[in-house]
Amino acid sequence: MKRIISLILVLFIISGTITLTGCKKDETYEKFTEYSFDYFDTVTTIIGYEKSKQDFDANCDKIKGLLDEYHKLYTIYNRYDGINNLCLINSVKDGVHPELEVDGKIIKMLKFAKEMYEISNGKLNVAMGSVLSIWHNYRDNGLDDPENAELPSFDALNDANSHTDINNLIIDEEKGTVYISDPQMKLDVGAVAKGYAVEKIADYMKQNGMDGYLLNVGGNVRAVGNRRDGEKWKVGIENPDTENDEKPYIEYLEINDMSLVTSGSYQRFYTVDGKNYHHIIDPETLMPSEKYLSISVLCESSAYADALSTALFSMELEDGRKLIESLTDVEAMWVTTDGQQKYSSKFKDYCIQE
Repeated sequence: MKRIISLILVLFIISGTITLTGCKKDETYEKFTEYSFDYFDTVTTIIGYEKSKQDFDANCDKIKGLLDEYHKLYTIYNRYDGINNLCLINSVKDGVHPELEVDGKIIKMLKFAKEMYEISNGKLNVAMGSVLSIWHNYRDNGLDDPENAELPSFDALNDANSHTDINNLIIDEEKGTVYISDPQMKLDVGAVAKGYAVEKIADYMKQNGMDGYLLNVGGNVRAVGNRRDGEKWKVGIENPDTENDEKPYIEYLEINDMSLVTSGSYQRFYTVDGKNYHHIIDPETLMPSEKYLSISVLCESSAYADALSTALFSMELEDGRKLIESLTDVEAMWVTTDGQQKYSSKFKDYCIQE
């Protein structure tokens, strides 16, 4: 999957119990928290206010059921009996990829990925799986055997890059099928799948009256409605300088029915000859982008926040600012490699002092 996200959730709730008055009778809500390690290869935290643990657990079961479904559909690493997922779409038999009839959730997510390719001018490209798989293998080998860690060759990366044309991803909505026409092309949806799934789950929650919840799926934070006391959720963005114990968070924000996602270069990496190489690969250089330490995106949709936080990593600051300002109700914060914090025009409107 995409990454260990740099955004850490922080909650400042004085009491775990809230009493709402002004109705015919008082309604007492308690704060409950559930953790899971089963979905999208990361930690999931579900926080919500309910009148009973039984009500909270019932809602958590529904949320986790959806997470499980999306995880199995979108993974590129594992196959599951009876499921035509992305791992099967990437598979090759007799020199060709199969044309597979798939769940509509895959088709909609891949259409969204194509939309983000256009919005980002190619900086977000789920067709880069052949390139990213090379980096993934070298990173895993470098972590397993640090003394022999090495970089992939440019020849191998360039060859793989010749098989990253997103137009070779063929989606037939009428037939309900997906097909990759280039046998050497692979999909890697790590930049979009998790955020897209979180947003669809948030939609389900709102349609089914699950208000007053906060989802944190590996750093993809989505607030579903207000806290039950009417206050906004308070979250913090982790300091990329992880050794700075005096300032663990560089910004605190208040959000309501919004998503906050951060991409960072400082956690998921391996080291070659004393230099760290992270996992966010620039589609032009085919190397890890060296422009930023982290980028945070704030907007309603977790899907857009997730995709944009990756796409911006490969853009010059002014180009990224121009993109963000062209979008409605989307804000961003950049942390440059020298530690400077740069903001879109209204990002600071959500920040608070601690």
